[in-house]
Amino acid sequence: MIDQNGKLSIRGIVLFVLFLPQLFSCIRKDGVEIREEQITVPTYLLGANEINPPFYVPKDVQGTKGFVYPYAMQDKLTDKRTDVAYKAVILENKYLKICVLPELGGRLYYALDKTNKYDFVYYNKVIKPALIGTTGAWISGGGEWNANHHHRISAHLPCDYRIAENGDGSKTIWIGEYEKRHSTRWEVGLTLHPGKAYIEKDVKMLNVTSIVNSFLYFANIAVHANENYQVIFPPDVERAVYHHKIEFTDWPVSRQFYRGIDFTKGYDISWWKNTFAPTSFFAWDTKMDFLAGIDHGKDAGTVLVGDHRTLTGKKFWNWGNNDISRMWDGLLTDKDGPYIDL
Repeated sequence: MIDQNGKLSIRGIVLFVLFLPQLFSCIRKDGVEIREEQITVPTYLLGANEINPPFYVPKDVQGTKGFVYPYAMQDKLTDKRTDVAYKAVILENKYLKICVLPELGGRLYYALDKTNKYDFVYYNKVIKPALIGTTGAWISGGGEWNANHHHRISAHLPCDYRIAENGDGSKTIWIGEYEKRHSTRWEVGLTLHPGKAYIEKDVKMLNVTSIVNSFLYFANIAVHANENYQVIFPPDVERAVYHHKIEFTDWPVSRQFYRGIDFTKGYDISWWKNTFAPTSFFAWDTKMDFLAGIDHGKDAGTVLVGDHRTLTGKKFWNWGNNDISRMWDGLLTDKDGPYIDL
């Protein structure tokens, strides 16, 4: 909760790449560069926004309501693909290079491990909206910051940003906005440190009203998935659970029906190849601070770290290894394939 007098700050969500141990011995102090530039990305254009924003869209998505006003619906898709120039903010040190697109909700567009050329978040090389967001248009890939209500309503709109150079030599890009429906400001900071092979992420919520407001927040960090990809929950996790804690299954080997999926023959559902339908798996009752995924074929992966007492949720979601997944691959990207959201 955030009251009328102040702000709540959530610190310490860290994304970093799984390196081979010998690489850590090579880390030395170096500088951090931040710059603004234009990048050109093939983009499927939207039609004109709806000029009369609806007060309410009668749909229920995982328990949330479709309140839209005063935002406009962006639900007119086209098959017109053209090259579009976007303002990009590039943050780079010796080990990592990341790109943020303020014009697309401040999305973390790509994050590259320079030591092995591994994209440790999903790099979708085309902007291809589908009708998934509250107002319609939604794109896959990268990192998305979901403040206040489900997938952020403004995730496909330009947002504010600022650049900070810190006293310890680190540099930060802050992305944020005033969210009109909840009269709340939020801000996400992505920081690279000299000689460090991780991104530090901070979240700030500011209530600018005279009354108490609640908020929801989660981050979508997408990763490339394939037959070699495995999700790593902490070792104290023995059960996974669905939204609202309405269904449980054993973890990592499921022997139950879960969300209508027949795992009774025994499937290790930590592997992407064994997830047969779109669904979510939340880590149940963990007292540990990380969530990870590894591509065994590339010997590389991604870890998210944060204090479990504040950042209680650990989940992965995917379309599943099935024909439905192949359909959504085609709707959301041209050739970059399936993904998992950590």
